[in-house]
Amino acid sequence: MLPVVALVGRPNVGKSTLFNALTRSRDALVADLPGVTRDRHYGVCHLVEQRPFVVVDTGGLSGVDEGLDALTAQQVRLAIDEAQALVFVLDARDGLLPQDRAILDELRRSGKPIIAAVNKTDGLDEQAALAEFAAFGIAATLPLSAAHNRGTDRLLAALQPLLPEDTHEELAPDENDSIRVAIVGRPNAGKSTLVNRLLGEDRLIVSAVAGTTRDPIRVPLERDGRKYTLIDTAGVRRRARVEEAVEKFSVIKTLQSMAAAQVVVLMIDARENLADQDLTLIGHALEEGRALVIAVNKWDGLDAYQREQCQRALERRLQFVDWAKNVFISALHGSGLRELMRAVVRAHAAATRELGSSDLTRTLEKAYESYQPPLVRGHAPKLRFAHPGGSNPPTVVIHGSRTRHIAPAYQRYLENFFRKRYKLEGTPIRIVFREGENPYADKKNVLTEAQQRKRQRMIREMKKRKR
Repeated sequence: MLPVVALVGRPNVGKSTLFNALTRSRDALVADLPGVTRDRHYGVCHLVEQRPFVVVDTGGLSGVDEGLDALTAQQVRLAIDEAQALVFVLDARDGLLPQDRAILDELRRSGKPIIAAVNKTDGLDEQAALAEFAAFGIAATLPLSAAHNRGTDRLLAALQPLLPEDTHEELAPDENDSIRVAIVGRPNAGKSTLVNRLLGEDRLIVSAVAGTTRDPIRVPLERDGRKYTLIDTAGVRRRARVEEAVEKFSVIKTLQSMAAAQVVVLMIDARENLADQDLTLIGHALEEGRALVIAVNKWDGLDAYQREQCQRALERRLQFVDWAKNVFISALHGSGLRELMRAVVRAHAAATRELGSSDLTRTLEKAYESYQPPLVRGHAPKLRFAHPGGSNPPTVVIHGSRTRHIAPAYQRYLENFFRKRYKLEGTPIRIVFREGENPYADKKNVLTEAQQRKRQRMIREMKKRKR
């Protein structure tokens, strides 16, 4: 395993900014507000090719032992326990605060090597800024400007001697070998609870407060011999209700996570009616062409009448995605999770299935014989052959004539025909029509001398008949 370095400090000192600088990414959500980061966020630093390591971005230790602050502190302590080295991030503009001393005392009790990174030194006298923190007695106290990526080289040089030797194992989990699953839904639908239940540990913060999760968190999972990458995302509300800038960025990252995933699991609260926002999220998944599984959570708390009404509502409003599997689960108690993961595997297999050109053409011929497209100006569109155009989602390219006039209803007929033929459950199908160009469209037919004489004779003959 790669060595682990945890970034620890007060809220709003620049830990997430430093995380993005070390990982050369924008995975961590950054805002000029305290308490933006709550869960542990992992990334790999490859800036030193010989000694890569895992960086853990943590939430700020506010010193409050209740509510979300207490849950965040618990996540920070878990990161400290698994780290081999600690980077204590400080704010040069705020100076040395009593809260920093309390955090340092806790870090020293862990027995791990500590580096003090004094952030936000841009525009200040570095020596004067470091002098205030000399009272900590930390030998490696370094100036840093994470926002401008200054001082990271010295930080990396100071970290290298503190890290254990490389064990020559795989650097990081290869997501190409795993099924990427994005778990999306409205706030407080139970997304983090589902991830924790699948992992069997409190990996993510779970709270009754809506909007607890802000950053999309990627978590590897191996279950029944298969590898997954679960992406827990922030809850998405209606645009009219989104006012804070942090929530807007969280929604953007949620949509990006859906685009990066292979299967989207939409979490729906069974105790609430299916909202328009749920349908909007389904629409985003369809635009990205992602496989879809509907997970109806909190099913165990409903009586028989409520369950019947919920099922009817789902059947009525989800007719446009009737190919998506509906799974009724309880993320809190773990019921229905086996069926949910089986639905995810089937949807992924259907979305990534490779189709052959000859088989697609034979299937197209059967569909055309069973039901031909309506006539267009007295002529029927001709569908000649088909070939695959890609996967995730499965794309079928159909060549023919007058295909631009094919009605949407006939296109849906073809989608359903291909879905039934290849048993493509849980994934959308894209049909792309290609119409061959007329090779004589812009060419003028030049008559020979004999054809011109014949044409003149026919004109004279027609004039005689009119007389």
